[in-house]
Amino acid sequence: MGSNSSRIGDLPRNEYLKKLSGTESVSENDPFWNQLLSFSFPTPTSSTELKLLEEATISVCRSLVENNPRTGNLGALIKVFLSRTKELKVSAECQNHIFIWQTHNALFIICCLLKVFICEMSEEELQLHFTYEEKSPGSYSSDSEDLLEELLCCLMQLITDTPLLDITYEISVEAVSTMVVFLSCQLFHKEVLRQSISHKYLMQGRCLPYTSKLVKTLLYNFIRQEKPPPPGSHVFPQQSDGGGLLYGLASGVATGLWTVFTLGGVGNKAAAAPELSSPLANQSLLLLLVLANLTDAADAPNPYRQAIMSFKNTQDTSPFPSSIPHAFQINFNSLYMALCEQQTSDQATLLLYTLLHQNSNIRTYVLARTDMENLVLPILEILYHVEERNSHHVYMALIILLILTEDDGFNRSIHEVILKNITWYSERVLTEISLGSLLILVVIRTIQYNMTRTRDKYLHTNCLAALANMSAQFRSLHQYAAQRIISLFSLLSKKHNKVLEQATQSLRGSLSSSDVPLPDYAQDLNVIEEVIRMMLEIINSCLTNSLHHNPNLVYALLYKRDLFEQFRTHPSFQDIMQNIDLVITFFSSRLLQAGAELSVERVLEIIKQGVVALPKDRLKKVTVLFNFNG
Repeated sequence: MGSNSSRIGDLPRNEYLKKLSGTESVSENDPFWNQLLSFSFPTPTSSTELKLLEEATISVCRSLVENNPRTGNLGALIKVFLSRTKELKVSAECQNHIFIWQTHNALFIICCLLKVFICEMSEEELQLHFTYEEKSPGSYSSDSEDLLEELLCCLMQLITDTPLLDITYEISVEAVSTMVVFLSCQLFHKEVLRQSISHKYLMQGRCLPYTSKLVKTLLYNFIRQEKPPPPGSHVFPQQSDGGGLLYGLASGVATGLWTVFTLGGVGNKAAAAPELSSPLANQSLLLLLVLANLTDAADAPNPYRQAIMSFKNTQDTSPFPSSIPHAFQINFNSLYMALCEQQTSDQATLLLYTLLHQNSNIRTYVLARTDMENLVLPILEILYHVEERNSHHVYMALIILLILTEDDGFNRSIHEVILKNITWYSERVLTEISLGSLLILVVIRTIQYNMTRTRDKYLHTNCLAALANMSAQFRSLHQYAAQRIISLFSLLSKKHNKVLEQATQSLRGSLSSSDVPLPDYAQDLNVIEEVIRMMLEIINSCLTNSLHHNPNLVYALLYKRDLFEQFRTHPSFQDIMQNIDLVITFFSSRLLQAGAELSVERVLEIIKQGVVALPKDRLKKVTVLFNFNG
């Protein structure tokens, strides 16, 4: 590196890197640092190029690992960076491009080295490299200056206090990314870390007072979605739209961390690379999620999770209880709009889930919105394209629906929102449909996909739980939504009969051949019958609580009434079939009285009249509610 542009292939032979990693100590006041930091670097644009970078620099990094205990050059580099950050604000105000460029490059090198150090050594060894004091072999002191804590505090100050301008954008991105890399220690431990250096520095000591300010800044970075500056706005070459080399390094680390604390199971789809219009917003979101999901320390709760759980709307003038630490306020309307717009990325969906699940202020605000479709439609689109999504994105979207459907007000209001021309729903042209009916269609489609592809019981259960939560509030169901409810029951019925037949044949075959082990059809039957019962409870709940609002469901029920005949006397379903059987019998009788060859319109008219005539006390009240406790 140095004053000339560097290529990846030249790095192992670069004289400045050799000196940094060599056996000679370099003072923090040496002019060498100005030479080392005056470089520009072509940005890798693919994982292949990033791998080439790591391979090209691994020898330099390992040489530094070996020699740093004697030279202290890593500490000197960090001190150079720390001294420069003290003048960063002034440099930004004075438009000192060169100074900010070199400070940016210092942080870039530190992050690249930190990534390799974390991969190559234990936390204890890593800490020793940051607490170097004497320049003689093996001389580390517990009383020496702890540069690691100072570096982290400096990064937090840089993120929260540096004004975001064109010339400071890149260094802000890389400060956030360096913290993501620092937190990657968990990736190299099978056990959950509760006493790691991240706990030591980030949950206590000098970094702790920055907790609420850091969380607030990261949230606002996500909300604002600031794009990188245009070419020519700073001295060093403009990075690609992907956000720069360090972004690539940190994103690789963040992807690994992502898989540590999210669910898996639906399919094999890897997370698609997001379209990064704002690297700062994306990296800030990743850091926020990693901080929120740090385990509690042995003697203290995670302060970043506490901050996320307790922040309030800027319009809320009520005082914070003294028992709530790290509290702050943020504009909920801006946050809501950003969440609605960014649900194409799985990390934004995880943020939405985290806020709904852990922050009661956010949950209350979201459920009170009158434009709920702006949030729900992107979530439904995630589920609709389940084949193209990775497992944790699908699960998070589904759990968000489950949380929302726990609220009766939400379940009522979604049937009042009328949508027109849902272009991404391709099975059928939907020129006009309520948000509630569309939600039912998408969830049923997800269940059917799961039945034929992944057969994940967890996914099944949560889909059905969301429908069950909504069922008592079904209103004016679209005729296609009503048909799909009964069609799903038909599919389950056929599957039940098939497994029952297989079990019978297998039992007969076993009588003639006792040596052949029997498949466990009993377990399969139990699972199918459990799902069938949930479907019957959903239909039953709708009929008993909102029969007069759903003539289309009654119509679909009557059209396929033969499906329910076999379950009338089945011991597992007799109790739940009473109301359904009553409705079928009552309306079938009225249709017979009206004569044959009735039009659809006439049948619906008879159903609407019959609803008024049916005594409500004849239907046994049923309440079905599933809560998410994850």
